[in-house]
Amino acid sequence: MASRKLVLFVAAAVVCAAALMPRPAVAQLRTDYYASVCPNLENIVRGSVRQSMAQSQISAPAALRLFFHDCAVQGCDASIMIVNSNGDDEWRNTDNQSLKREGFQTILNAKAAVDSDSQCRNKVSCADILALAAREAVLQSGGPYYQVELGRYDGLVSTRASVVLPRVNFNLDQLNAFFSGLGFNQTEMVALLGAHTLGAADCPFFQYRIGSDPTMDQSLASQLRGTCGSNPTNGFAFLDPSPVNFDNAFYRNLQAGRGILGSDQVLYSDTRSRAAVGGYAANQGAFFNDFVAAITKLGRIGVKTAANGEIRRDCRFTN
Repeated sequence: MASRKLVLFVAAAVVCAAALMPRPAVAQLRTDYYASVCPNLENIVRGSVRQSMAQSQISAPAALRLFFHDCAVQGCDASIMIVNSNGDDEWRNTDNQSLKREGFQTILNAKAAVDSDSQCRNKVSCADILALAAREAVLQSGGPYYQVELGRYDGLVSTRASVVLPRVNFNLDQLNAFFSGLGFNQTEMVALLGAHTLGAADCPFFQYRIGSDPTMDQSLASQLRGTCGSNPTNGFAFLDPSPVNFDNAFYRNLQAGRGILGSDQVLYSDTRSRAAVGGYAANQGAFFNDFVAAITKLGRIGVKTAANGEIRRDCRFTN
């Protein structure tokens, strides 16, 4: 959730941008939406995601991050997947250039698996497949199972200009301004950002903190200096000590001053959100419960209906 342009935005600008976000739609989402149309849907997606994860450890965090980058922009409509011939689409915005190929491929593989079932072919939206794949990324990494609400249609529009996402150097006020625009309170935001228990960040997203941010543990700073000094372009660091396990180690990492991203570490360094970090660090069950509530809420943002969406035959192109 970051840009290589570490430009400090004022909170007022974030409020304005976030106010433009689509609110949760009136579309009726149901966990049994495809029960009669594609009854084996969840098993199909589960098996496909399992195969993708076996091929690359990047697949799970990449698919989960893709879900956030989709929902936070124009709503959960798989517009992040669209490839426009003129080059004007969400994924080519600089804020999305760090999204990994493995995430997109995980969704495309799952779509192909679903459509290989004649009962399901061209009946399940890419948006719903993305939501299910995100759940599988969490579950198959050791995180909680949760029922996914389904019934989204795929969006028809994807543009670079529509992308407004939080930056890696955001302070707590800026984070709250952005996430409140999506309908999240501070505690829900802290729970949702626990998704950073999976995966890694490239050096350009945190290198500016090394040696200049007093909230960073000095031994970590020394380690990262070596990592990024020798390979500043392709170097990376895991976001917590167990990057392939969905757990609460992310929060314990923040307590130790070992958060990689500045926008993560501020959740502990700012006393206003420190209690939430401490609560999740001490109680993984509480984190799991609140994360499930938060990601379910995320999945309700900007849902498209048959009136303003479609079921894409190919997730990369509108019909």
